[in-house]
Amino acid sequence: MKTVPRLLDTFIPHHYALTLDLTRAEEKAFSGTVIISGESTGESISLHSKELTIHSVTIDNQPAEFSLGELDELRLLNPEFSSGQHVVHIEFSGTITDAMHGLYPCYFTHNGVKKQLFATQFESHHAREVFPCVDEPAAKATYDVTLVTTPGLTVLGNMPVTESSEKDGALTTTFTTTPRMSSYLLAFVVGELHKKTARTKSGVEVNVWATPAQGEDTLDFALDIATRSIDFYNEYFGVPYPLPKSDHVALPDFSSGAMENWGLITYRESCLLADPRLTPESSKRFIATVIAHELSHQWFGNLVTMQWWNDLWLNESFANMMEYVAVDALHPEWRMWEDFATSEVTAALRRDSLDGVQPVQADVNHPDEISTLFDPAIVYAKGGRLLVMVRRLIGEEAFRAGLKSYFEKFAYQNTVGNDLWQELETASEQPIVDLMNTWISQPGLPIVQVEQDSSDRQPTATLRQERFFIGDHQPSDVLWPIPLFANQPLDDILTEREKTFTINSDVRLNCGLNGHFVTHYDSVMRDRLIEKAAELPTLDKICLLQDMTLLTRAGRESSAALLPLARVFQHETNEKVFSMAAGALAELRKFVDDNEAGRARLKQISAEFAHDTFMELGWDERSGESDDDRERRTAALGLMLYGEDSVALTEVKRRFDETDPDDLPAEIRPLIINANVRQFETPEMIDKLFTIYQNTPSADLQVDIALSLTSTKNPATTEQILTAIKDTTIIRPQDASRWFIYLIRTRENRQIAWNWLKENWSWVKDTFGGDKSYDTFIRYAASALLTRDELNDFTEFTTPLRAEPALTRTIDLGIREIAGRVALIERDQAAVIDALNK
Repeated sequence: MKTVPRLLDTFIPHHYALTLDLTRAEEKAFSGTVIISGESTGESISLHSKELTIHSVTIDNQPAEFSLGELDELRLLNPEFSSGQHVVHIEFSGTITDAMHGLYPCYFTHNGVKKQLFATQFESHHAREVFPCVDEPAAKATYDVTLVTTPGLTVLGNMPVTESSEKDGALTTTFTTTPRMSSYLLAFVVGELHKKTARTKSGVEVNVWATPAQGEDTLDFALDIATRSIDFYNEYFGVPYPLPKSDHVALPDFSSGAMENWGLITYRESCLLADPRLTPESSKRFIATVIAHELSHQWFGNLVTMQWWNDLWLNESFANMMEYVAVDALHPEWRMWEDFATSEVTAALRRDSLDGVQPVQADVNHPDEISTLFDPAIVYAKGGRLLVMVRRLIGEEAFRAGLKSYFEKFAYQNTVGNDLWQELETASEQPIVDLMNTWISQPGLPIVQVEQDSSDRQPTATLRQERFFIGDHQPSDVLWPIPLFANQPLDDILTEREKTFTINSDVRLNCGLNGHFVTHYDSVMRDRLIEKAAELPTLDKICLLQDMTLLTRAGRESSAALLPLARVFQHETNEKVFSMAAGALAELRKFVDDNEAGRARLKQISAEFAHDTFMELGWDERSGESDDDRERRTAALGLMLYGEDSVALTEVKRRFDETDPDDLPAEIRPLIINANVRQFETPEMIDKLFTIYQNTPSADLQVDIALSLTSTKNPATTEQILTAIKDTTIIRPQDASRWFIYLIRTRENRQIAWNWLKENWSWVKDTFGGDKSYDTFIRYAASALLTRDELNDFTEFTTPLRAEPALTRTIDLGIREIAGRVALIERDQAAVIDALNK
């Protein structure tokens, strides 16, 4: 495998003057000139250029030779060249594709007319697809950008417009010079857009933009969150927002959730726009975290940027944590750390339990490997969790002081992880550098086994650590420095393999769920803990449920134990705990996948579990109702419908028959539509839902319909969906993987969806290859397959694909994930079915 050459080693750009002509963008063509001032350290200059046609090159006004090398390298040379300061002038042109990276079109329909706008996505290494540059995060430079476009369109860039003039049927827009920044953060958007505007306390102009297909009232929520988030970060970091404006743009087509381009953040519509009528409260919380995440990047990632992609976690782990810090401050009633515990923490624990998982800090040796670093469960969720851990360890005051020092010392520069740890160590006077370097460099997580001995006058607890695995694995003798967060005075950090402590009562570890480890108590302690579980603080209840689920997956506890554990929380009033207990019941579904009697019994038990809660809350929201009750109702109704409760099914059919989908209550709308497709499907119903999906501007309603249609039991409907996935007039490429994952996770459609993926892999590669979403189809398939035959089929199909650097790690992890699931089912199936029957 070729190692990525660092072009910055031979040419350091200082300034770009970039002019792009987009007047032929509708014809999928563009052209441009770039003038690069910089310093050469060698006898030639190399830039990145990918799929661009180079028309002419001069160096210091003298014609230069140019040639294309491997890994997107454009080599420039003239006979008189020597090291020192130089000015490079390049004329070039390129084509626009639908690949959703580089420069690409976004399609939308307004008043029955199909239209398009144009946007950029340069992370991680796609700026080179639009102009020749040193496309590396450490190659920071200033930029002057001029765009020539068709008149009558909105033209947005990273900075405010300095001049806009129309001549000869073209609009020329020039922007203010940017600060020193990395190429992957440069951005522009051109098209029909409308906006709403506010200002922060410090005077920063904040705009939220959308296409005219979206109503004005869908912009209000995002505008409020964005404006207040900047105010919050200004105070929290003690360093002011570094730009004069902050644009937030909802794009109809977008591969990721959002992108933190400096001053011009782009989003999927579903991650920015909130319809007051159609967007449920849970989606608003999600939108708020996305906005807060991207805005934290304006400091952490944009103002101070990682040196190279192996430190991507410096950007994403930090933003993952800060989105919860910020939204919790803006909306304390949402109790965001409970969301963190049940989403980020759960994802991190499950992914990190697989042998072969990447560490938070991972090396990159090939451009295509960069996309594999964006593993949301590791670089985002686990990394965020580790920062929560260090924040709790050193305290809020030292944490903020360390961040302020970090921003001030390294503003407009690049850093490595050690730079951050050093500032936090200095601020806290604690040994953070060694502690955190161990955590980010080692893959996986530890399990701490706890055995109590009360036979002596002074009770003791012996703690032993080892690496925790689910499924097959190689032996591991690594150690972690584990902050214990115990309920009584023990060592703050366990560094030994094994240590015995004197105790004064039953030990509980990881109180508040701040540590990244699994606790396995001895059987006596476990039973006592479960007995008193209803009295625990909320985060400790979640910790118990998470740990027990992981222990069963790893074969350290019987999966049958999840049944009595879930029932402990049957009358829980906290929605997150109730839903996680329901999730423990859902863990049992894989054991009855091929056992009809077992499935019927699990459905019955699930409905019984939810019955009292649903009877308490009823169908309809009450005035002044809490978020907890609103979302507990949703969780309980979901279990009632899964359990095929006859009364609930009768009512769900009545409501669907009498009410248009977009008039159903937002929180329970997906359950109502889903149950009707699953239990009462007709061809007319399917056609109606597809029509609504294609015509509604609401991303929330689209998600609900996708979730519902994919729950079909009718193979003909499944085939119709799979055909639609490849039809961009029905399902946008950005949403294709969502439909696929919903399908493959349903029992009836799993094999059909898997066969489709194998037969259509060339389409997946053509459509998503080169994008960081490329490996998602493989990852989603691995999360759903659960028989030995499916494991063998997955292995056989993916083995030839391992040669692609963008897929290697995902495939290897997928094989281990499925193998662990198969072994678990074979080991625990009989015990689970026996427990269900009892």
